[in-house]
Parts: sequence; structure tokens; C-alpha cells
Amino acid sequence: MSQIKTIRRYHSFFRFKRDFERYSLRKVRSYEIIIHWLHKVLSRSQFLILSGILVGLVAGMAGVILKVLVHYIHYFITYKVHFSTQVIFYALFPFLGIVLTTILVIWVFKGQSRKGIGLILHEIAQNSSKIPPVKMYSQILQSAITVGLGGSAGLESPIAVTGAAIGSNYATNYNLGYKERTLLLAAGATAGIAASFNAPIAGVMFAFEILLTGVVFSDFIPLILAAICGSLLSKVILQEEVLFHFETRQPFNYHNVPFYIALGLLSALYARYYIVVSQHVEHFMAKLKWPALRKAILGGVIVSVLCVLMPPLFGEGYSSLKLLTGGFSEQIIQNSFFRYLPEKSWILLAFTGFTCLLKVFATSFTIQGGGNGGNFAPSLFAGGFLGYFFALLCTNFGFQDVPFANLVLVGMAGVMSGVMYAPLTAIFLIAESSFGYDLFIPLMIVSTISFVMAKWFSPISPELKHLAEEGKIFTKAHDRNILSLLKLETLLEKDVQTITADQKLRALIDLIKEGHRNMIGVVNEQGGLDGMITLDDIRPIMFNASLYDITTVSQFMKPPPVTVQLQENVADVINKFEEVHTWNLPVLDGNKLVGFVSKSGILNQYRLLLQEYS
Repeated sequence: MSQIKTIRRYHSFFRFKRDFERYSLRKVRSYEIIIHWLHKVLSRSQFLILSGILVGLVAGMAGVILKVLVHYIHYFITYKVHFSTQVIFYALFPFLGIVLTTILVIWVFKGQSRKGIGLILHEIAQNSSKIPPVKMYSQILQSAITVGLGGSAGLESPIAVTGAAIGSNYATNYNLGYKERTLLLAAGATAGIAASFNAPIAGVMFAFEILLTGVVFSDFIPLILAAICGSLLSKVILQEEVLFHFETRQPFNYHNVPFYIALGLLSALYARYYIVVSQHVEHFMAKLKWPALRKAILGGVIVSVLCVLMPPLFGEGYSSLKLLTGGFSEQIIQNSFFRYLPEKSWILLAFTGFTCLLKVFATSFTIQGGGNGGNFAPSLFAGGFLGYFFALLCTNFGFQDVPFANLVLVGMAGVMSGVMYAPLTAIFLIAESSFGYDLFIPLMIVSTISFVMAKWFSPISPELKHLAEEGKIFTKAHDRNILSLLKLETLLEKDVQTITADQKLRALIDLIKEGHRNMIGVVNEQGGLDGMITLDDIRPIMFNASLYDITTVSQFMKPPPVTVQLQENVADVINKFEEVHTWNLPVLDGNKLVGFVSKSGILNQYRLLLQEYS
């Protein structure tokens, strides 16, 4: 009996292969035929598990390749070249990286410069989790050039976008629905983050805290499997020096809790400083009405100058963090002009402090100048240097047994929590990267303080605030998320009846006989809205024929209680309905009447979407 079932299964596969090749709209590779067949014969849960593994492997491999490429470029410049030559590289390479990336975006990718976590969140909310296929490789190429040549940004955001694009296009290719596509999009990003840090739990936390905010779903096993695949690839392929890994730390001592509380407050203030400076640089670059290439030249010059002054700002800077935790801070100074100053404790204090303060400028001008990268790695870098600066300051004030390595580690988590609004990701990332699970208490203290103070300054991450206010990404307000999926253009009732104010009541009565709506717009010669008329307004006189030719429309038309612009989001339209207690509102394009929108129509569409997305 089992042999018969096996034969039937093989027969089913070959028949599917024959039909697929015969009737498919395009030729496909053999492995795609197999996956299409598996999609047909496996249950939904089984196919999602298989998909999570496949997406995790591909996205994880993309992350590993990018990390290896960038690491060895940095290793050659930092360790294989004499200081005098390094200065030339620091002055030239970041400039070239930003300019070449901008040229690549303009000439090869036709100006498709959208990047970062905001891109993923926008596609989840506004494009049914469909990310353009070009993002599967464009982000890797752009970030490899930017960061590989010394741009002061992180690879994690481009890796996350690449992984998300891989998951999204995989789901689209195999005709999966919105829920499955969103899940695999998150799985791809999770695998990329897990591969970058060899931290699978942090990858999963990243998906939950940042990508899947406001998304309701119950399938999380594919997410975990993708994280495992990405982390395993990282562990097997990457060398120890490439991994984001820290071996040196001190055991947790509860007597050091005051240090951690103070560092938490300092991390929160620095995170706010980082965000404010980033926004100012963004606005400054946006106000410059320059071509993209000219902005790239400006950004490249500024970043190159900063890297010459403070070499740890070159690239991601993870190697500098390892030197700090290992107690080899003097090696950082030896690669800078500070080497020519006398060896005194305040020299190292000033060096780490200025590096920390200037990091945000280097990162902001890298990204806003046209380079490709994110704030993930820079926030970790700045947090590590902030922790070391704080530890050194405490030592100079006479405190004993200051846990330098631990303060560097928890400082990374603190600043990342305040900048990225992702405390759980930060906590598990540092715990996994340092095998410091006994540091959970100080990690929680610092990350929580930083995150709570960041939320006090701004409830939503400032990087995403404008998208949230425009209703272009999901937030924790689930009702607003559903409403953001509705487009006013699709809800517009365009069969509008209009009349001018100087026409007689008879013309209005004839118009009512022909139509089926109880609302008529009164417009001028240019199509602008002058007022509205409802059946309730004319019911008392509509059967009095003696008034038909002596009464004009202007005598009983009323101004609309409120108008709606065609570009408004539906959540704001609902608020207007609630304010004026009406069921129909006119929609204008500028001042021209283009239709009406009804509250009942919005609610009906909301109900349908609620069934689909919840």
C-alpha cells in the first residue's frame, strides 16, 4: 500500500511538472518547479517552515558575503598599511565611497535611492509587503562601496532590506498571500541580522520590535528557523575576527549598579543628542538645492576629514570596540595624530569623548550625502565609546574597580535602545555577542532607562515619525493601521450631480429626478465648490410648483460643514466625520469638486480589511 502511495506521489509530481512547463507563462528553473509542487502538496504550515529555511539561508548568505567583503577591506587598511599611508586612505576612500555610491544610484539604479528600515515598513503598510526585486542586490552593492571604502555607517540596515526583499519576492514568486509574504519578509531581515552578529535571538527580537509593529500574526516558527539558518551560516563561514564577538568582560557585581544607572542616564542623553544632530544634518542637506552628486562631494569631504582626525570613525568601527573591551585602547590612539601627544590619561579621555561626539556627524553626512548604510552599527559604536569614556571619567575621579569592559558592552545596548527604539534587540544582541548572560541585569537597567527617556522625548522613533504621521507605516495603533491601508481615491463616489447657484429650482428638481443621490454640489464656472444641497434642504418646497421659476439655488444652498482634500489619509477623514456628525463629505482637488466620500463606505471597507489582516 505504501508503494502505491509513493508511486502516486511521483506521478503527481511529474504530471505537475509537465503541466507547469506547458501552461506556465514563463520558463522556470527546475528547482522552482519542485518548490511549486511542494507548495501544492504541503500544508500551509509545512510550506511556511520550508520557506523560512530557504529564505533564511539565502538572506543569511547575502549578509555573510557583505560582512566578509567589508571586513577584509578594513583589515588591509588598518593593519597592513603604515600610518602615513593610512592617512591618505582615510582622506581619500570615504570620499570615493560616497561619490561612487551616488553615481551607482543615478546611473545604474535610475535614482532609486530609498533605503533603510523605513523602506521595509513602508512596503509592509502601503504595498502589501511587496519589495521591488532590485532591492535584493542593490543594497548590497551600494553599502559595500559606501562602508567598504570607509563611510561611517552600518551594514545592518542594508542587510535587513536585502533579506526582506529576498523574503518578499520569494513569497510573491510562489503566490503567497499578504500574511505569508509579510512573515517571510520579516524572516529574511531576521536572517540577515542574525548572520551579521551571529545572534539569532537578537534577529528575532529585531523583527518583533521594529518590523512587525502593528502587524497581527501567529506563525513565528519560520521566523525562528530563518534566524537559526542565518546564525549558523555566520558561525560556519565567518572567521572569529569578523564576528561581532567580545570575550573580555567582568562578572556582574551588584556593587556596580550605581555605575550602570548613571550610564543609563548618560546613554539616554547621548541618544537624544544623536537623534537631534541627525535630524539637523538631514534638514541641512535637504535644504541644499544641489544635484545629488554635488551633495555627495560635500558629504564625502566632511566624512574624510573626520576620519583623518579620528580614524575609528572609518567604516563600521567594530574593531575599535574590540580593542576597548580588550583593554588595548592605546592602539586606537597609535593610529591617529594623537600619537604625537604625550601619554597622559586626559589624552585618551579627550580622544574617546571627541570620537563619540563626532560619530553622529560622520554617520549623518555619510547617509545624507548619498552613501548607503544605517544607524544600527553607529549607535553600537557610539555606545561603546561612551561607556569607555564614562569608565575612564570615573577612574579619573578616584573610583576604584570600575568595570571597563562591562560598561563598554552595556553602553552599546543603552545608546542603541535610545536611538533605534529597540531595547530587547539591544539586550539580546550584547548578551549573545559577549556570552554575557550574567549581564542581563545591567543590560536591562541601562537599556530601559535609555528607552524610557527616549520615549519621553518622542513617543515614536524620530527617524520614522514623519512616515507614521502621514499614515505610511504601521504603528501600535491597530485601528489606524487598517485605515492607512485604505486609499481615498478608491472610496471616492465620482458620479456627482452638480448645479450652479444662479439656476432655478425647476432645474434642480429635474436633476433630482435623474439622479439617485440625496446630495448635490453647487459649483461655479471653474468647477469650484460653492455649497451643497441635500433633499432635506428642499423637501419643504420641492412640491410647490409656483416656486420653480422664481426661486434660485443660491437661496437654499448651504456651505459644507467641512471639506476633504483628495490627498488626505482616511484616518483624518474619519476624524472629520466624527467632528461634524455627518455621513457624506465633499472631496476636493484643490478647490475643484471631484466627488463625495461616505462614512458607511469607509466602514464597509474597514470591515473587509479587518477580516483579511487580523
